[in-house]
Amino acid sequence: MNDSDWRNAAEEFLRLCEVVFTLRRDCPWHRAQTAVSLSKYLIEESNETLAAIEDGDARALADELGDLLLQVLLQTEIAHEAGAFDLTAMLRHSREKLIRRHPHVFGDSREATAEEVAARWEQTKREERNSAGMRSALDGVAHHLPALVRAEKLGERAHAVGMDWPDLRAVLTKVREELDETLAALDAGASDAVIAEELGDCLLALANAPRFVGWSVEETLRRACEKFIRRFKKVEQRAAASQRELSQLSPAEIDALWEQVKATGSTED
Repeated sequence: MNDSDWRNAAEEFLRLCEVVFTLRRDCPWHRAQTAVSLSKYLIEESNETLAAIEDGDARALADELGDLLLQVLLQTEIAHEAGAFDLTAMLRHSREKLIRRHPHVFGDSREATAEEVAARWEQTKREERNSAGMRSALDGVAHHLPALVRAEKLGERAHAVGMDWPDLRAVLTKVREELDETLAALDAGASDAVIAEELGDCLLALANAPRFVGWSVEETLRRACEKFIRRFKKVEQRAAASQRELSQLSPAEIDALWEQVKATGSTED
């Protein structure tokens, strides 16, 4: 973007801020909203933005990013009304944090590789957490993150201070170990709570496996869900072709259809 583009963008941003202010003042629905009541829309818009990115739909992405920005501005305006902070403070804090966390760009540090930059980023974040009174490497990982994402984030934090599995094979070995413990608890007639605890250990370990191949657990599971949907619908279609519904088939028949779909649909998956 050139200087003219930036000026045009700044003018549109100001107009959008004015619209948000007007909505909070004059629209009964928007006036009744709180930071908590709007939080679900922030999550929804984030997920819809991710979907547009994965679909490669530029028009939808522009639309969803706009919706996401609206939620950011609404939350900021509500905070301003409560006397917590205003848009200027939020923007200044964001700018200062970016500059502080990129000394290789704005300071004297000269990290040359992406790995060195990432290490410096984590070091700066640790210093910030220490300044805020957080002593554990795991302090500050949000409680309200989706559980799998939180598990991955906890693993990343532990890795940053030297506690981690050496490779993916070691992670999967740990998963197998936890599964064996779950089966042992099941065989011993343990309570549901004990079995659930063992399953939680399995999930915690498995949630960290994708990062060893450069993927996030959320992206990995989301893609697996989409693949399951595609295959399940094909199983339904095959059942319908024989004039039956899945509920009318035996588990063995359903499993056979599933294996057929897997065998013929691998190129699409």
